[in-house]
Amino acid sequence: MHFISQDLEDYIEQHSEKEPELLAALNKETYQKILLPRMLSGHFQGRVLSMLAKLIRPVNILEIGTYTGYSALCLCEGMQENGQLHTIDIKEELVDFQRKHFDKSPWGKQIVQHLGEATAIIPNLDLKFDLVFIDADKENYLNYFELIVPKMNKGGIILSDNVLWSGKVLEPLQKKDISTKILLEYNLLLKNDPRVETVLLPIRDGLTVSRVI
Repeated sequence: MHFISQDLEDYIEQHSEKEPELLAALNKETYQKILLPRMLSGHFQGRVLSMLAKLIRPVNILEIGTYTGYSALCLCEGMQENGQLHTIDIKEELVDFQRKHFDKSPWGKQIVQHLGEATAIIPNLDLKFDLVFIDADKENYLNYFELIVPKMNKGGIILSDNVLWSGKVLEPLQKKDISTKILLEYNLLLKNDPRVETVLLPIRDGLTVSRVI
C-alpha cells in the first residue's frame, strides 16, 4: 500500500542521500536470489535508519529480524568505533548470505549474528543497548518490547517497523488476523507506556521511534 503517490515517493528518494554502492549491490542480489524481497528496508528507509543511527551514535545495537542484512548495515553507519551490532534471525538459509555482505563492509567484525528465536536469545544478551530495531514477526512485538526495555540505556531508542501494516490498522479487524490485532495493541502500548515517549512516522509501512525515559 502506498500512503503517498509513487511520484512523490520517487521525488523523496531522489532528494535524499544516495544509496551506497555496497547496499545497492545487496539490494539487487536480494531481489535476484531471495524470496519476498519487499521485506528489504530499501533505499529511502535505509537512509532514514542511517541518519537516526548517526544522530544517536550508539555503542551497542540490537536488531530483531535480519533478513538479508540491509538494515543492519545501515544502522552500523552511525555506530561508534568500539561498537557492536547484534542481529537475530530465525532463517538458517540466510546466515551465509548475510555474512558475505557483512564482511564486505567496514563493520564485518563488529556484527554478531544470532540464529534462533529472539524471545529465547534476548534474555541471554548481557548488554545494555543504545539502539534497537524491531522488524520481525509481528505476533511477538509485545514480547520483544517487554524483553528489550530492561536492557536499554536511558535515552536509548527503539525503532519499530511495519506499525501501519499496509493500512490494516484502520480497517475492521478480521477474526483470524492476529498480526494486525497485535500491532494495534502494540501501537497503543507505545503511546501509553510511561517508560517511553513515542512518535509514529509515516515512513514506508510505518516506523515508530520510541525513546526510553
